[in-house]
Amino acid sequence: MSERRPLISGNWKMNLNHFEALRLVQELSYEISRDDVDAVDISVHPPFTDIRTVQTTLETDRIPFFLGAQNCHHESSGAFTGEVAPSMLAKLNVAYVIVGHSERRELFGETDEIVNAKVKAVLGAEMTPILCVGETLEEREAGEAESKVETQIRGSLARVKAEDVASLVIAYEPIWAIGTGRTASAEDAQAMCATVRAVVRDKWGDTAADEVRIQYGGSVKPVNAAELMTQPDIDGALVGGASLEAASFARIVQYRLHDL
Repeated sequence: MSERRPLISGNWKMNLNHFEALRLVQELSYEISRDDVDAVDISVHPPFTDIRTVQTTLETDRIPFFLGAQNCHHESSGAFTGEVAPSMLAKLNVAYVIVGHSERRELFGETDEIVNAKVKAVLGAEMTPILCVGETLEEREAGEAESKVETQIRGSLARVKAEDVASLVIAYEPIWAIGTGRTASAEDAQAMCATVRAVVRDKWGDTAADEVRIQYGGSVKPVNAAELMTQPDIDGALVGGASLEAASFARIVQYRLHDL
């Protein structure tokens, strides 16, 4: 088991209005114990319209989860209709921002250069990026998975200082396993997360590689969380659909209590 503190993140995507978000956070606070939050960092990433409601609930009820966002723009202000600046999120006490999620890359055309600008903007606003990388099924079957992930890491973290790389989170999410019910085996997930760490070590050095937290994302569920989380280079999970139901997300957070 890694000595790095695990981070379990719930990416709600485009789901839940602010009433539903409030209810889910309250339900999670009942399901997740003090022992759980002593052992694991937990972040929830609601849609933008829910963030203020979730922030208020977490702070008023003293619920020890980190507030996260799913995306942001890389500029601090300007004529960017429909976008949200990192500084706006920081004012709402957002701690983690997902950048470069495969859906942003695949559906909205975000390049490594765009993701790189967002990583720097999130760091500049004193928040922590969760940088997503991962390959398609076609790339995996063609033997290109490792080179794709390495290219994404190097491009998305270009000109980012080693100490900043050490402080962020990298989420490996095989695109073919997101929302499909398919999951990389624990061995495959570990192998790619070890590759991620090796790339960081080669480019940014031992300290960055030893300290950066690497999540696995891709149909993480209560039934596979424990096996994934006990891999040496997996330090957490980026959870999609299973984070929308309090009991299932809580069981993932409580992976250490479950038999393999």
